[in-house]
Parts: sequence; C-alpha cells; structure tokens
Amino acid sequence: MKENNILLFDLDGTLIDSTEAIITSFKHTFKQLDFDFKGKDEDIKDLIGYPLDIMYKDLGVDEEQVWDFVDAYKEKYKDISKEKTLLLDNVKETLKIASSFARLSIVTTKTAKYTKPLLEHLDILDYFEFITGREDVENPKPHPEPILKTLDLMNYDETKHKVWMIGDTKLDLICANSAGVNCVGVLCGYANEDSLKEYSGFIVQDSLDAVNLIKDITNPSL
Repeated sequence: MKENNILLFDLDGTLIDSTEAIITSFKHTFKQLDFDFKGKDEDIKDLIGYPLDIMYKDLGVDEEQVWDFVDAYKEKYKDISKEKTLLLDNVKETLKIASSFARLSIVTTKTAKYTKPLLEHLDILDYFEFITGREDVENPKPHPEPILKTLDLMNYDETKHKVWMIGDTKLDLICANSAGVNCVGVLCGYANEDSLKEYSGFIVQDSLDAVNLIKDITNPSL
C-alpha cells in the first residue's frame, strides 16, 4: 500500500542538475568578497552535497568570513537558480512512478526557502509532502537528523512504514544508515561508484532505476 512506503530524495545530483548555478554563485562571491580562488570548477563540484559553510572552509575561506560568503552566495543563487537549473533525465517519470506506491519528501542541504520556488518552477513541487532544508535542522547530512526530522513530520511508524533514501553522495547514504533506513545510491550526480558502494548494497544509474528497484523490492506484485 502507498501509505506504508516512504521515499526520501536528495536534490542536487539526484533530481536536478544545478551545477552551473552553484559554480556561478561561488565565483560571484569570490569576486564580490575579493577572495583569490586558485582552484578549479572541479574543486567546487567535489564538495557539492556539503553545507555551504563547510564548502567555503574547504575551499580556503577563513572561518571568520565564511558566513559573509554564504549570505552572498544565497543572494546570487536566488536570482539565477531557476534560469540555470535543469531536471535530470527521467525525473518526472521517476516521480510519477514513485508517487504511485509511496509518499515522497525531500531531504537536502539546500535552503528550503529557495528550494520550494525552484521546484515549483520545475513543476515537481506537488509530488512532495515536505522539504527538509538546511535551515530546518541543527545538524545537516551526514548526521541522521534531517531524515529523522522528515520522518517525524510524516508521522513515521517503524511498525508499518518502509523507508528508503535515494541520493548521489556518501553523505546521503551515511545519513540513511545512521537513521536506520534503507538507501540507494545513484550515479547521475557528484560521486563515483566506489565511494557509494561502501555505504549501500544498491547502486544504480539514476533515480528512475532507484525507484523501480525499490518498487520491485517493496511491492513485487505491482
């Protein structure tokens, strides 16, 4: 039954491709705040999935300046995210199938305040009951709090609900393991297969494959 299945989705690299928006926003903040970034775009991409403050620290920004960069990033990202973000392949089909046998929510380190209008623009917002973003938790992924918070909002009952997390980085899978829920890693985002295999026995190409796999496991008669 649909009511007994819960699917939680990561966002960047799992459902959407916002790489251009993210990198453009980072470069804007480096210029605006006069930071001499000597790295490459790949250095930024390798950190996608982590909270912004951690990304900036790892890219060399002094800790006392990090939140100035985060604020500048959010202002730029808000302005360009709709223009520079695309759905990954097969996402609408993915969500149509997923919603036929499960309740859906999003667990992301993006700010939910900006994520909701973006998903509305991409015409997928209505598929999700809740969007748990960075501002909704004290401890972001890979801590289990984002998943546990979302499940609480969804009135999770461990005696009747089967829960799966779908994500493209080890942060998503570690979060799921720590929260005691099942997980599937997808290869359409920012991590390679080897880094995901350590944390899940289920690694597939994209979210459509993940949803079909989960459907077959949880509802073999469908």
